[in-house]
Amino acid sequence: MTRRYFGTDGIRGTVGEYPITADFMLKLGWAMGRVLARKGRAKVLIGKDTRISGYMFESALEAGLSAAGVDVSLLGPMPTPGIAYLTRTFRADAGIVISASHNPFADNGIKFFSAEGTKLDDGIEARIEEELDKPLTTVANDALGKAVRISDAPGRYIEFCKSTIPDRVSLHGLKIVLDCAHGATYHIAPSVFRELGAEVSLIGATPDGLNINQQVGSTHPSSLRAAVIGAGADLGIALDGDGDRVLLVDADGREVDGDDILFLIARDRHARGELGGGGVGTLMSNFGLAAALEEMGVPFERAQVGDRYVTERLVANGWQLGGESSGHIVCGHVQTTGDGIVSALQVVAIMVREGVSLARLLEGFEKAPQALVNVRLTPDVDRIALMASDDLKRSVAAVEAELGDEGRVLLRPSGTEPLIRVMVEGRPHLDVRGLAQRIADDVEALLT
Repeated sequence: MTRRYFGTDGIRGTVGEYPITADFMLKLGWAMGRVLARKGRAKVLIGKDTRISGYMFESALEAGLSAAGVDVSLLGPMPTPGIAYLTRTFRADAGIVISASHNPFADNGIKFFSAEGTKLDDGIEARIEEELDKPLTTVANDALGKAVRISDAPGRYIEFCKSTIPDRVSLHGLKIVLDCAHGATYHIAPSVFRELGAEVSLIGATPDGLNINQQVGSTHPSSLRAAVIGAGADLGIALDGDGDRVLLVDADGREVDGDDILFLIARDRHARGELGGGGVGTLMSNFGLAAALEEMGVPFERAQVGDRYVTERLVANGWQLGGESSGHIVCGHVQTTGDGIVSALQVVAIMVREGVSLARLLEGFEKAPQALVNVRLTPDVDRIALMASDDLKRSVAAVEAELGDEGRVLLRPSGTEPLIRVMVEGRPHLDVRGLAQRIADDVEALLT
């Protein structure tokens, strides 16, 4: 069945525009409850990021689930991976995240976790969509779901994050600048790193419901770079609005992306005989990452863009480590989904064990120059027709001919935003930025 609402990462859009409306969320909670109730009395956890619209959607989902006879536990503001973890530890039947991740505050969305803390499979999402077509009914009064609030959720997740590195690893003596993107990690991440001994300076840690991801966080690392250099810190850690992705900045202000992070964790675990197979990246992963892993004898596979597809390949291969250049890193030996805090801790623990700086850890790891240009679309644009355009295909083919066997082009629609993403990667002597911009300009021309 063709899914009408679910994309690569749940349901996402602009608040107030269908389906990101209170009435739809009420029906969505009810539809999910109906699917879960087929197996008997069910319990669902609901968490959210710091967007002002989260209050509205939390209430709507709670009402819909209760009408379907499902009990609800409310977590309040919590990182997405924290909700995945607590769904498992509370033995809940599912978890719901109210978040639009790295998008601006005017957007919001919903994504679900299974009882195992993994993304719902396509079959369950299809069944939820089937229920959405039915009229909303309410179970008998004595079967209505109850709601409780879990007040100690942050503390539980803080202790989990700390447990993902060995007890003997202390961050004492490390000076860290932490950027929480005014998002769901604002009351979690500072405690994690401080309790492990680090000296922590904060930016992006005063959410007001409207400032999430606003010129801070992993999609705006310039703020963190300036703060790290200004404070003379050892490194900076930038999380996104819901805490499932992370980028780092070294002491000199150089950005360390998801490919760098994946390489460092893979090399360390491989050297200690703990990697457990190979690594999974995506179509966006840098050629240099694949080459470096293969040189170490570590198998590498590319999945479609999206952490759910990375996880699918990890499960299929029985591997533990995968991720995206955007900073979604799945450390399967400790977590079931992308976790920005946990991924950062793995790298910081390597720094402490080896007693070297972040820049020193990355010496010798060379990536091919890569340029990414985003072209924003209006809601009325048919992305499928645009991607199938003969003019656009000719534009891409022309650039591919210039690159020859020294580079590649990747053109794809975003699964979470109204964008066409143009990526060009190639050898250092090639003008990958100019080539990517040329294709982007051709996309823009087709929109006029």
